[in-house]
Amino acid sequence: MKPASFAYEAPDSLPAALDLLARFGDEAKILAGGQSLIPVLNFRLSQPARLIDLNRIDGLSYIRRGADGGLSVGAMTRQRAVERSTLVAEVAPLLAEAVPWIAHPQIRNRGTVGGSLAHADPAAELPALAVALDARFRLAKNGGDRWVAARDFYTGLFATLMEPDELLVEIAIPPAPPRTGFAFMEVARRHGDYAQVGLASSVTLEADGRCRAARLVYLSVGDRPIEARAAGAVLAGQSLSPEAIAACAAAVNSEINPFSDVHASAEFKRHLAEVLARRAVALAAQRAGQSVGTIA
Repeated sequence: MKPASFAYEAPDSLPAALDLLARFGDEAKILAGGQSLIPVLNFRLSQPARLIDLNRIDGLSYIRRGADGGLSVGAMTRQRAVERSTLVAEVAPLLAEAVPWIAHPQIRNRGTVGGSLAHADPAAELPALAVALDARFRLAKNGGDRWVAARDFYTGLFATLMEPDELLVEIAIPPAPPRTGFAFMEVARRHGDYAQVGLASSVTLEADGRCRAARLVYLSVGDRPIEARAAGAVLAGQSLSPEAIAACAAAVNSEINPFSDVHASAEFKRHLAEVLARRAVALAAQRAGQSVGTIA
């Protein structure tokens, strides 16, 4: 199919793009990489009156160290650039580990970080990673901007708290605490397919090796990225034995609400969520410096 007709705008500056959003709001759609939007338009699942193309705007594509020692990423940065960045690998190893799991290289060559985050697909890797990394998003509009925590940004299926006249322009990732290890895992029928279940995990250790904090953020188990906070809390203050990690994994199912789809049944997703919790938390703990024995 072909998309319904629309007016096309290609502003060459951020103020010009924000002016268009202020004028047209709900009538407009933003074109970044287009890897999600173009199929939606072609199937006429969305029929905007106006398309605002951001690809001519300089200054929205960058990867640099933030003032706090963390990472600052422009919203128009291509996913492939993140994948290849030595700075990302140094400052945000969880992001570096996970980006190669996103679709295929051809998709990552065009897909943008901000586009995927704003699209809010609950099966996408980047929203879950942003929550797991305590990222913040800078949302710009005519007259100013605001910062929003990633964990507060997602409100439902393909839904965020971003207003129609706002644009996601920057992602800030803070530096990880000392003695923190990360792990990303997902299961799909084939590499590049949508994940049946995916998990971004981190473990931070106390100086004596006990768990200070554990974080588990899932994709494809609900209508948004799902953080299993109670499961992570099971490990707080504990020595990371296989038994403690198994208890953490068992607690996950009380916090997720997967739905069956063409990729997997809800029952199978629950099984995968528990298996990934055991494996990812153990690997994150090992990377933080704690040996945890054999994990099934």
